[in-house]
Amino acid sequence: MTSSRKWERIRAVLQGESVDRVPMSFWGHDYLREWSAEGLAQAMLAFHQKYDWDFMKVNPRASYFAEAWGGKFKPSGDPYSQPERVDYAVKSPRDWERVERQRPTEGVWAEQLQALTLINQGLAGSAPFIQTVFSPLSVAGYMASHEMIKELMVGDPKILHGALAAIMETLVGYASACLERGASGIFFATTAWATRDLITESQYLEFGRRYDLPVLAAVQEAPFNILHVCRDNNMLFLLADYPVTVVNWAATLPGNPSLKECLVSGNKPVMGGVSEKTTLAEGGPESVAAEVYAALEATGGRRFLLAPGCSISPKTPEANLMAAREACLRWPEASSI
Repeated sequence: MTSSRKWERIRAVLQGESVDRVPMSFWGHDYLREWSAEGLAQAMLAFHQKYDWDFMKVNPRASYFAEAWGGKFKPSGDPYSQPERVDYAVKSPRDWERVERQRPTEGVWAEQLQALTLINQGLAGSAPFIQTVFSPLSVAGYMASHEMIKELMVGDPKILHGALAAIMETLVGYASACLERGASGIFFATTAWATRDLITESQYLEFGRRYDLPVLAAVQEAPFNILHVCRDNNMLFLLADYPVTVVNWAATLPGNPSLKECLVSGNKPVMGGVSEKTTLAEGGPESVAAEVYAALEATGGRRFLLAPGCSISPKTPEANLMAAREACLRWPEASSI
């Protein structure tokens, strides 16, 4: 466990104490280098060190979960484009019956764990890091089409429940293994599923929450577990009692609660504040700084970690990331300039 000044700053935020400044971090894909343990570790360490973030959210290729069960993907070969799907792991409803629990330290899981080992060595205790772990329903969502999964929720839920149980059991072991490699927690992501635009709250309770909680229980002793709820019209409040230390979401998207609303109504620190798809990607440094100041003012700089609402684009201008960093460092003195 790291005992650096950065970790002490984060620990103070998690405990609701005052800090010298708000902790911050940003994260995104490196589509060219994320295909090996060495490449991923090098990319994550280089980005972290360039901006001197307070913690690292490891950002592996999203496809690795589906690859574990036979999904086929290939690199796009373009630094700005995500991997291309070659074939689904599950092509028909009956294929779900062949989804079995895996050993979480073999195959693609071993590759990711090796990346964590290299990252741990590279950071050398200077900052905490957390590994991205998709929810079981999110993993299923990468293994087959969303349409098939939604149809099974209504027409043949037993098949889907069986597969989700196997995925959950695998992730329980994998999440624990991530901690053994030095991670301070996991970044538990619901991806496309915890939004009312895709399924109902009752469906998420049955097919999401039921399998989320055992994964989080396996790492509940970790000091820095983050719940990440994606998309517009999200179900953040439905998941607000999850056993995590921080909640992260895109607070500026339509239908989502604001930072202040969540901070006031909940008992967990919040993370976010910067719109990765608009302000950070398309705006200039001044607009980025203004959004950072707005987030800091809304939270009062307490129980808050500055971050994007989701992964940033590889096209994000360096000047905008520097502007976000500098604005956080200069607040509150410069917020009214």
